[in-house]
Amino acid sequence: MSVEEAKKEIAALSEQINYHNQKYYQESVSEISDYEFDQLLSQLIQLETDFPQLRKSDSPSQRVGGTITKNFETVTHKYPMLSLGNTYSSEDLKDFDTRVNKGLEGEAYEYVCELKFDGVALSLTYENGALIRAVTRGDGTKGDDVTANAKTIRSVPLRLTASDVPESFEVRGEVFMPNIVFEALNTQKIADGEEPLANPRNTASGTLKMQDSSVVAARKLDCYLYSLMTDRNAVPTHFEAVESLAKWGFNVSPTYKKCKGIDEVLAYIELWEEKRHELPVETDGIVIKVNSLKQQSDLGFTAKNPRWAIAYKYKAESATTRLNGVTYQVGRTGSVTPVAELEPVLLAGTTVKRASLHNANEIQRLGVRIGDQVHVEKGGEIIPKITGVDMAFRPKDSEDLHYIENCPECNTALVRYEGEANHYCPNVDGCPPQIKGRIEHFIHRKAMDIDSMGEQTIKTLFEKGLLNNISDLYDLKYEDLIDLEGFQDLSVKNLLKGIEASKQVPFEQVLFGMGIRFVGKTVAEKLAIHFKSMDALMAADFESLIAVPEIGDRIAESLIQYFGKEENQALIQKLKSSGLHFEVDESQFQTSSDVLGGKTFVISGVFEKYGRDELKSIIKDHGGKVVSSISGKLDYLVAGDKMGPSKLEKAEKLNINIISESDFEQMIN
Repeated sequence: MSVEEAKKEIAALSEQINYHNQKYYQESVSEISDYEFDQLLSQLIQLETDFPQLRKSDSPSQRVGGTITKNFETVTHKYPMLSLGNTYSSEDLKDFDTRVNKGLEGEAYEYVCELKFDGVALSLTYENGALIRAVTRGDGTKGDDVTANAKTIRSVPLRLTASDVPESFEVRGEVFMPNIVFEALNTQKIADGEEPLANPRNTASGTLKMQDSSVVAARKLDCYLYSLMTDRNAVPTHFEAVESLAKWGFNVSPTYKKCKGIDEVLAYIELWEEKRHELPVETDGIVIKVNSLKQQSDLGFTAKNPRWAIAYKYKAESATTRLNGVTYQVGRTGSVTPVAELEPVLLAGTTVKRASLHNANEIQRLGVRIGDQVHVEKGGEIIPKITGVDMAFRPKDSEDLHYIENCPECNTALVRYEGEANHYCPNVDGCPPQIKGRIEHFIHRKAMDIDSMGEQTIKTLFEKGLLNNISDLYDLKYEDLIDLEGFQDLSVKNLLKGIEASKQVPFEQVLFGMGIRFVGKTVAEKLAIHFKSMDALMAADFESLIAVPEIGDRIAESLIQYFGKEENQALIQKLKSSGLHFEVDESQFQTSSDVLGGKTFVISGVFEKYGRDELKSIIKDHGGKVVSSISGKLDYLVAGDKMGPSKLEKAEKLNINIISESDFEQMIN
């Protein structure tokens, strides 16, 4: 394919993908399946890999991430991101209304009510229709530049095509993790024997500040936009501004409403108190704003809050019920999690029967006992939590709750490692849920991707003595399976076909699938890229391991401990003999040239021909390395328009070579 042909194909694919994104996020319409959408995206990514000079900063391929950000640049907000005053009572809202009326000296006014989504505030800056910067709220005056991560949020437009978009403007919104995504993430964590995440809000916040944007992309964040900021007011009211955002292609929640007075505001609050639980995202209240932008300006600000807006907070959803007992779950890593078994109670629209007690420290802090009436809360929490005990109803014959000393599955004495809150079962090779959990992790789609095998199949084969570790998968034969209950000719053949196909999975997925403690998908990829083979990784000492970017002491110690065990060495040898890949495919590290070999670059500012991610790809493709901060070891600062003055000043002070976009083009040509 010629460059011109590739250019046309990339443009056509980009148009298709953007169209389906718009349909899905703005109209809730899916004209094609997720698989078909992913296929279009894969074709685009492949073309841009083959022709990196054609990749644009607003390409839909930016959604998959891949940028590594060691340090997030601090950015001063053009318009401060102030917090709102909070209230929990209708009387306070009436007092607020009185202050607004007084401040406007009796002038007629109206409000706009919006649901307050429980996420992370984000500011997006657009110039000439293109997204150029995404910044967190921070302290309200300064925030962190998280542009690479924000680009992975599919509902955030990378380029706007509407004709009436201002030349330069800022739009603000709330980044959140949808409830269904959060629940799936926690289900996987529990299956992996890891501590579940507390709530979607904290998870969204932590995800937005991750260093690897490809991990951010996998977390499937979403974003609702609710505020337009420009030097010149494009519209006279907030309501019209929100309507404009929706028209331009931003993801605006359709739950906002214009209210003529405080009584309509209170009716809106009452309407959504229960109805909000039907939404795909957690909410914790309502934001009330004076609609007229001129009146907002007239009312002004206090030192901390705008006088024209206030947030009404719903009280946390809570209930009281009886603690009937405590059970203990064992994960694949041996982590033991206590679970409160509750008398069923209706809470936030769902029947709650269980709540996590996390660990022994939490049980001791709460002081819970069997038979207690406990307070259960779900305010902002998908997983219910016990917040306290109603001592007035404590049975007189109740006794202190003691954490178990032995594994509930294999009766092995539990251990508690220094610096960790959880208890663990050390019987790695003999504890049934650990064995089955490791096999379930191994066949996961992000690991060996054996989709013809499920949890029930693993349970059956384990109970029949056919599966005792992950290497036993590759010993399974047709005659071992065909006579088992529930196994038919086709299902057996599909299972064996899936196991055979897994032998083609790349090394980094095999490493992840082995379930080494603290070695998640991203860590496995970094280790595979750095060491290139399992033999080199197994031979690495502590210093060699922590020299790998983002590999800390805890991961290094876990690897050394794992590879130091003879049974694990034997397992790896057996997997090797079965034909699994334990070396990386060197072709993925090939570059177009080595003209920039050994040179380091920092990219800063806005460029005419290339986006920052494009420049990074081109540098890597020619053997160079992109770093995030300026130091005496840096070779070049590629400087564009509007770059931060502090970076320029530091580069000049250290005598770094400062080059322009055209200088850079000459270097690679």
